[in-house]
Amino acid sequence: MRGLDYKWIEALDAIVQFGSFEHAAEQLFISQSAVSQRIKQLEKFLAQPALIREQPPRPTPVGKKLLGLYRRVRLLESELVPELHNDATFTPLELSIATNADSLATWLLPALTLLLKRERVALNLVVDDEGRTLEKLKGGEVAGAISLESQSIPGCDADYLGRVDYLCVASPEFYQHYFAAGVNRESLLKAPTLAFDHHDDMNDRFLHQHFNLPKGSILKHTVRSSEAFVKLALSGVAYCLIPKLQIEDELATGALVDITPGFFLSQRIYWHHWQLETGLLKAISDAIITHSREILPS
Repeated sequence: MRGLDYKWIEALDAIVQFGSFEHAAEQLFISQSAVSQRIKQLEKFLAQPALIREQPPRPTPVGKKLLGLYRRVRLLESELVPELHNDATFTPLELSIATNADSLATWLLPALTLLLKRERVALNLVVDDEGRTLEKLKGGEVAGAISLESQSIPGCDADYLGRVDYLCVASPEFYQHYFAAGVNRESLLKAPTLAFDHHDDMNDRFLHQHFNLPKGSILKHTVRSSEAFVKLALSGVAYCLIPKLQIEDELATGALVDITPGFFLSQRIYWHHWQLETGLLKAISDAIITHSREILPS
């Protein structure tokens, strides 16, 4: 895109990030009219809008593509500049990764521990449902994403990480209270369960597949935390699907029991990242891929 001025996209990024032209001006140390002028110049260059002017402002589809380009350039620049200056005290590399909560609660942090100890990197972990993390990468918000999607997006690779097996578990007391006569359609309709958010249909799919229960027929608490799932199951509040990897000790001690032995739900996860990575970006991808394949079944 010959003639594209990155100051225009910088203004667009600031408006989207901070929610208004006024706040963008404060962050960029320029006047609000200068921010408006940059956006006008950008949209004149594009011959189409880059920003939807509502409250808060949000980018148009072409605006999202430009933000993705801008944030990627900034990330690559922040990795290259310290090397050019030969300055170890330079501003740390800021890096965002989109992950689902279950990966964060089990294998992801151990995969990154050595790098975080060794490198000057300011890591931002963006947690979302595994079905939506890829949108963060498409929008340029993150440098990589853990997702259920196997198909890569243009300019990116999708590496298979492994399989996550979910068991349907509860505390022994909960089991005796709700399932003393067995786990069946009738008992499941009375027992409360858990979901990560209103998009999370994992439990619905599991119950429909094995017990032919229609979606929306069960009592469900919404909790946006994998660790809270375990605590609530242990406390006898609900039964739920939890990664087997996360509760091996609880299963071994009997603190949690598999209430549907022989039935489980598996999800295959992938690491989506930019092609032709170098330096720290490549090291992070290598660490994620290597560690996950050591921990997760294939």
